[in-house]
Amino acid sequence: MGNPQVSVDRQVHAPLERVWRAMTDLEAMPARLSGVEGVEVLTPGPFGVGTRWRETRRMFGKQATEEMWVTACDAPTRYVAEADNSGMHYVSEFVLTETGPGRTNIRMIFSARPQEGHRMPLVARLLGGLGRRAVAKAIEKDLADVAAHVEGGTA
Repeated sequence: MGNPQVSVDRQVHAPLERVWRAMTDLEAMPARLSGVEGVEVLTPGPFGVGTRWRETRRMFGKQATEEMWVTACDAPTRYVAEADNSGMHYVSEFVLTETGPGRTNIRMIFSARPQEGHRMPLVARLLGGLGRRAVAKAIEKDLADVAAHVEGGTA
C-alpha cells in the first residue's frame, strides 16, 4: 500500500505569525486542542529542530501517548514532527501560507510507514478507506480548534 497519507487544509482569519505562535506553543496545546489531554515538553529552549515532547491524546476511543520530535523547522511557515510507535513511523508536516491580509492557510500532511523490519500494522492499513476518513476528521478538528483560538485574538 506504500505510505498512507492524509492532507487537510484550513483557512483561518488570523495573521500568519499569530497562527505560528499558537501551533508551536506546546505547553498550551491541551488548552487549545480538544483532542490533546496532556503535553510534557522534554527539551528546553525555543521551538525548533530537535524540540521533543510527549503528547497524550484520545484517538479512536483510546488514550495514547507519543514521543514526538521536530525534524524540520522554517519559522514561521513550516515544521515537521515525527514519532515512532508499535513498528510505525509517523510524520506530521504543518505548512502555513499567508493568503491575504490577516488570512492564513494551514495545511497538515500526516503520513505513516512501517519501520525497518516491521510489517504494516492494522492502524496503517486502516488509513485506507474508513481509517483515512477518521484520521482526516481528527486533523480537521485540531485545525478547527486552532482556528477558533487564533480567530478569537487570544494567541
